[in-house]
Amino acid sequence: SVLPCPCPLRMSQSAELSGFGSHVASEAVLGALPVGQNSPQQPPLGLYAEQLSGTAFTAPRATNQRSWLYRIAPSVGGSASEPLPSRLQADFSDAAAVAAPDPHRWRPLPLPTGAPVTFVEGLVTMCGAGGPALKEGVAIHLYSCNAPMLDTAFSNSDGDLLLVPQAGALHVVTEFGRMSVEPREVCVVPRGVRFAASPAAGSSGARGYVLETFGPHFRLPELGPIGANGLAEPRDFVYPHAWYEDRACDFTVVTKLLGRLYATKRTHSVFDVVGWHGNYAPYKYDLRRFHAVNTVSVDHPDPSIFTVLTVPTNEPGVAAADFVIFPPRWLCAEGTFRPPYFHRNCMSEFMGLIDGVYDAKKGGKGGFEPGGCSYHGAGTPHGPDAAAVASASQADTSRPTKFDGGLAFMFETSALLRLTPFAADPSNGMLDTDYGACWEGLPRLFSSAGVANGSNGK
Repeated sequence: SVLPCPCPLRMSQSAELSGFGSHVASEAVLGALPVGQNSPQQPPLGLYAEQLSGTAFTAPRATNQRSWLYRIAPSVGGSASEPLPSRLQADFSDAAAVAAPDPHRWRPLPLPTGAPVTFVEGLVTMCGAGGPALKEGVAIHLYSCNAPMLDTAFSNSDGDLLLVPQAGALHVVTEFGRMSVEPREVCVVPRGVRFAASPAAGSSGARGYVLETFGPHFRLPELGPIGANGLAEPRDFVYPHAWYEDRACDFTVVTKLLGRLYATKRTHSVFDVVGWHGNYAPYKYDLRRFHAVNTVSVDHPDPSIFTVLTVPTNEPGVAAADFVIFPPRWLCAEGTFRPPYFHRNCMSEFMGLIDGVYDAKKGGKGGFEPGGCSYHGAGTPHGPDAAAVASASQADTSRPTKFDGGLAFMFETSALLRLTPFAADPSNGMLDTDYGACWEGLPRLFSSAGVANGSNGK
């Protein structure tokens, strides 16, 4: 038999569970976690031990992820699954999605009025590539909801979900505990974790963005020559404390599998985990804690220096997905065009705006609005609009200025994304068909009259 530790370590509920990728432990009732083993013959308090694997059993220790959950009832059982309608999509083949060689921009997804719309019902897919069947690629969604997920949990078997609230906070209940996630914060719900996301109490609704990754899990980017500190600090990622409800009710578990939704009925709430430990759990991060770095001499640095989280591919330095933000920061490059430069990228860029303005585009109605989004695929020319060029080309760069006018972000991927029929449809009221006009006012300043004869090409 295993002798109990005379002084078992207990996690205080007042202590913050923090540290990206850390092995942490939490119990809502003292003594819920077994000591010295994971699956005792009789778990404490009459609970059931259940392991949730985030990687294969034989994944290297450095990347292996799993947690042990001690719950009132195991996850098995329930009625046969029934399909549900949704606006989600995981098929991005040529027959199901649309190639987009031109720049695209969308107005915000409207907040629902009238009939109640939950988080799951309010999800709609905008674009993606690859698919969950082979665990390769990404999908990008928007959400807009005005009703809580009552007696319902959502589980995504297809991949990890990065939630980026834009309007209204989300109250997120998970098997591991509860989190409040407001605009300028993000949370990650890993593959297979059951959760319910609802507008915060007293709010009229919530809206935001979702990045779904079908392959490896999110990790922190390498810092390279930046050194040991900077960007998103590991200690600022926070896990929820264990919380449970012991409640018999008609409960629905909605599972997303290969892009389709299925519902199964249970006789009790699945949020019944009394204690857990491991390194595979949902977490949140406050974007206001990001440690931005920037140039102190000349030129606009590449946006990769603002990467919060990344999902790597097998090719070093190439990401299946990057989550990049454009935070408040000092701009001090002298003799430099300070906004983002004109660009043709081998990567695909999907941008969103949480609040304020983006320093390379006109804001507000008719421009890049908070809650709106844009897409520039691989090879698609893009860059600052005519107004930004006119202003930045004449700005006094002898003095530093602080950009604190808003918070934009980018989902960047090496995949070639296709738009869903919803995103490509001008009749949805969101597609900005005049987006390309923002570059029409760019002047042609070069004059061949001042070029010496015969100098061209020599």
